[in-house]
Amino acid sequence: MSFGRKFDVAENGENISFTQKVSSKGCYDVAVAGGGVAGISAAIAAARRGKKVLLIEKSNILGGLATLGLINYFVPMCNGRGKQIIFGLAEELLRESVLYGFNTIPEGWENGEPDEPPKRRYTTRYSPYIFAFQLVEKVKKEGIDLLLDCIATDPVMKGDSCEGVLVYGKGGVDYYRCRTLIDTTGDADILRAAGIPTASRGNFFTYGCNMITLENCREAAESGDIRKAFKGIGGGGINLFGDKQPEDIPMWKGLTVEEVTDYLVRNQTLALNKIKEKSKKGIDYEITTVPHMPQFRTTACMKGDFTLKATDVYKHREDSICAINDFEHRDHLWEVPLGAITRHDTPNILTAGRCASGEGYGWDILRVIPPAIITGQAAGEIASMAVEDGCGVADVNVRELQKRLESDNVMVHFPDSLVPEKRTLVIHGRDYSSEAEMCNSVAESTDSGVTGEPIHI
Repeated sequence: MSFGRKFDVAENGENISFTQKVSSKGCYDVAVAGGGVAGISAAIAAARRGKKVLLIEKSNILGGLATLGLINYFVPMCNGRGKQIIFGLAEELLRESVLYGFNTIPEGWENGEPDEPPKRRYTTRYSPYIFAFQLVEKVKKEGIDLLLDCIATDPVMKGDSCEGVLVYGKGGVDYYRCRTLIDTTGDADILRAAGIPTASRGNFFTYGCNMITLENCREAAESGDIRKAFKGIGGGGINLFGDKQPEDIPMWKGLTVEEVTDYLVRNQTLALNKIKEKSKKGIDYEITTVPHMPQFRTTACMKGDFTLKATDVYKHREDSICAINDFEHRDHLWEVPLGAITRHDTPNILTAGRCASGEGYGWDILRVIPPAIITGQAAGEIASMAVEDGCGVADVNVRELQKRLESDNVMVHFPDSLVPEKRTLVIHGRDYSSEAEMCNSVAESTDSGVTGEPIHI
């Protein structure tokens, strides 16, 4: 008598190869790997075009870094001078995120773009877990088939085209056929497994949790503001520019289990040491929330037909899928072209959000919540059009795509009236204006990050 799954295994030195029969669970027009805000937006956009959509998420709640990762912050969606730039599903989800939890939309933005420039930019924080529950409700209302607590492991390839995706869950490995596949894993897992070129870079020493103390609870009760019950605590606290990154702490690409483990162990150990110090002082406290995924921002992204750089600022793109603004600095505006989320040599695989093709600060501009949502929305539209027209995702009719996006309240091209006369590009105190004029930039390193070959049929 024998137990367990049956594999036909061939051993060759340190490597093994095996074959396994898997169940085919159906066919979809659009399969989306990764249930963060980019993936959710892609799924919603495709479902609203009448497509049969599957959304696959490895965790047990939706939202990715925006919920699981405790990065519960819609960064500014305006140009810093009272003009909103990012609309569409980003606007829809922002407004929904504050319906039941706390709401920090600044004065002047409560009902949309203000008549006069307000003191603060258009942004908000929200309850990450309440928002996660709302996202599940929204996805199901849109008629999207949802799989939680399972991993999209491999695209099944026939030549350059994807025939479907393997999903590993409680019942083992299942196969879902699809006509288009969108990688919104945040780490380009599907892209890398398919052998599609990707870029990678290191991540800084950052790991944030939340705690409560009795004193904070009293402050919250007295003020009537529940947010004041919570206080930040955690491991590293290095900002997105890497200021004061410790010399003895590595920059993690986050593409191997060893790196992820090292990141988690170092940060959780530091957090525990901080907790021990508080205990010595007799402080009453409790840790309330910890990130349930690494708080990496830039692990891997597609090397698309176009790579967005900071020096592309203020340029119009004929094939733009959306306009976005700088969340850290005023005035800077970009248009994201179709090629930032597609490649001509991968006809039915595309991406969005943190996996969109960016370099340097251009990648940072793409990866935050509002641009992730809006590029996800565009990805869903592109996938739908590719299915309808029987063409590659990079070959969709751009004019028709732009019409669809604009009809769904997406700003495709920013108005020239918002471009400052001097067209400066100053990022974190450094002036890149001359580089922007010359279109000079340094390429990031590339790394496929995959061992072995993609699956072919």
